Amino acid sequence: MSDLKNKKLAIIGLGYVGIPLAVEFVKNGFKVIGFDINHTKIEDLKKGIDSTGEVASEDIPAMKNIQFTDNESDLKSADIYIVTVPTPIDSSKQPNLKPILDASKMVAQNLSKGNIVIYESTVYPGCTEEDCVPVLEQYSGMVFNEDFYCGYSPERINPGDKVRRVHNIVKVTSGSTPEIADIVDELYNQIVTVGTHKVSSIKVAEASKIIENTQRDLNISLVNEFALIFDRLNIDTQETLEAAGTKWNFLPFRPGLVGGHCISVDPYYLTHKAQSLGYYPEVILSGRRINDNMGVYIANRVIKLMVKNNLTVTRSRILVLGITFKENCPDIRNCRVIDMIREFKNFGVDLDVYDPWANVEEVYDEYGLSLAPKVGKNYDAIILAVGHDKFKEINLGEIKASSKTVIFDIKSFFPKQMVTERL
Repeated sequence: MSDLKNKKLAIIGLGYVGIPLAVEFVKNGFKVIGFDINHTKIEDLKKGIDSTGEVASEDIPAMKNIQFTDNESDLKSADIYIVTVPTPIDSSKQPNLKPILDASKMVAQNLSKGNIVIYESTVYPGCTEEDCVPVLEQYSGMVFNEDFYCGYSPERINPGDKVRRVHNIVKVTSGSTPEIADIVDELYNQIVTVGTHKVSSIKVAEASKIIENTQRDLNISLVNEFALIFDRLNIDTQETLEAAGTKWNFLPFRPGLVGGHCISVDPYYLTHKAQSLGYYPEVILSGRRINDNMGVYIANRVIKLMVKNNLTVTRSRILVLGITFKENCPDIRNCRVIDMIREFKNFGVDLDVYDPWANVEEVYDEYGLSLAPKVGKNYDAIILAVGHDKFKEINLGEIKASSKTVIFDIKSFFPKQMVTERL
């Protein structure tokens, strides 16, 4: 294991997980190939441009030491492959394994004897060995655990977080044999300063990641259900949660829209696997239904508040602040704000969506939505959907149409006295 730094690494997929991982390895003396199928992204990265914002400014110079490429043949020289491609769901909320299986096929066609393939993409327990390994064997012509080996170390990147980074988040590691598990663990220990947690099997590592996000999803769904109940009781949810939070063991979750590439997606991977084994996971799917319906609920709640204020809904001017899935981050993947936006459009309103963090072209390509270039005026309703720090600069009094304007704060971002209602 002492010769690990003589091994060349290939990071497959240079998004929010792959690019900071590649930078961390190259900073620690590894030879790194950074591969992505997006040619524009590769050209930007060669220029030191990181569209994810995940690479710290002081680490940008290190990017010049990464061999960025979209040429599959460049992968042939790698010894260890780390796959960090997305694992989304389809329109039926079933796992879409195409990205990870395509990546596996590409890696297989470049594998050499003795190579290790490590997956970081979030999958259901068993996916690496039951779905990816057969592809690796088929397209490489080699035998698993004889000619090549696998590892699994789930990503724990928190997009937009400037404190918790690759190097200071404990990394779960595993390998397809005890010897490979040791090598994978040693590899990540080269870059993770707070240490690793080696588990007994790839399945355990896969399961550990899937339940991290499922647990969070269920906790949020619980407080979302509290909000739905408290709305009917005319009780302020945030005030109630703050009161309950004075007890030492009350968990500080808050209601809201649950989007992004992890929390709102990963539970469906676990439920898919459970159902394939004949078990129907009632609690997990119930929580998912609550969270998936929150955007529609909020839109209808705002409309009811407008009617209560004698505002004409049709042709009214509504402003939605934020389209990314979380604050101070450009990531728009699986953002559930879009559910609220689509519901508003069903009422025939004049809608502005403003987000200084989001990429205009990406939003249009993903959602068919044109972002407003700036905040306008004379709005009949204003919804704070994402708590970007830049929104603190907005003077609500200057942009609302009248004293009847409904201001709905999903994130409890503005002072309570400034808003009509909080979620």
